[in-house]
Amino acid sequence: MKDANRVIHVQPQARRAEAAEVVQPVPVSGPDANDGIDRRNFLSCMAWAGTGLLWTMAGGVPISKVFAGTSGAPGGQTAHGASGSGFSFVQISDSHIGFNKAANQDVTGTLKLALDKINGLPGEPDLLLHTGDITHSSKAAEFDTAQQMIKGVKAGETFYVPGEHDIATDDGAMYLERFGNGTKGRGWYSFTHNGAHFAGLNNCQQVDAMGKMGEDQLSWLKADLASLSASTPIVIFAHIPLWMVYPEWGWGTPDAAEALTYLKRFGSVTVLNGHIHQVIQKVEGNVAFHTATSTAFPQPAPGSAPHAGPMVVPAGKLKSVLGVTEVKYVARHSHLAVVDSSLEETS
Repeated sequence: MKDANRVIHVQPQARRAEAAEVVQPVPVSGPDANDGIDRRNFLSCMAWAGTGLLWTMAGGVPISKVFAGTSGAPGGQTAHGASGSGFSFVQISDSHIGFNKAANQDVTGTLKLALDKINGLPGEPDLLLHTGDITHSSKAAEFDTAQQMIKGVKAGETFYVPGEHDIATDDGAMYLERFGNGTKGRGWYSFTHNGAHFAGLNNCQQVDAMGKMGEDQLSWLKADLASLSASTPIVIFAHIPLWMVYPEWGWGTPDAAEALTYLKRFGSVTVLNGHIHQVIQKVEGNVAFHTATSTAFPQPAPGSAPHAGPMVVPAGKLKSVLGVTEVKYVARHSHLAVVDSSLEETS
């Protein structure tokens, strides 16, 4: 039996080859040796390129095939990832409208590329999920720009969760004014779409070193899930990863471990996050974790630099490390298919 707890290394799109799973020993000693991170399968398995790979699930293990652009794929599958009934939705993250440093001095331009890519899909997605850091400084003008741009996207409905940059300067007042109508607490909520149940969470409101959900939100989530059948597909989306990606940089949500106990009884759980500006995937039992690239700038792979933060790449390479995530739900299939594609790819 293959290990059901593994991290997937996603190869850069430019290589156009099968994704490889790199497993190299990474010696760890000292206080971090027992922090719960599987470094053997983790630190050497990082990449920050959206790659145009089609992800499906077999026996709890993700399998990838090269997904060339957004045109029809062989074998009766469509660009949305699978044949049969269901629906698709897209995720974008970390637009950082207002950012203008060396890593990207035109974040509105790269957000437009992402939206154009969505609008060029052969079928309109039912939903667009934005997983936070819509703005860089939570200024009114930044929110205005983002809203004006995103409202032109060809998707049925758009849903947001906050990033720490969206709520840092005013405790989230402006974010909640614009996006908090009908939400609970500090902006968490849920909805059901075509048989799949979505929960949008705020794990940034109490940010210290890492993300935090808090007791009120955890209690709400437990109650929200309680009445659902175990066969209901669950999609959780929040800004900061709900698993401990790299605590040294604050990339994780410690109290999400409690939330994950509520999800154990469900057969299909997909957790979508942003914050770290790179694609990392992990499967733990019935839960598939997926972090998305940014539409603004990349960050270094965990542990590969002195600290996290905007990473400058050659101008000609920027679009290859920014991207869009498309997710396909097919009725009667146990897991959702996830496709990452970079802004460099053409339809």
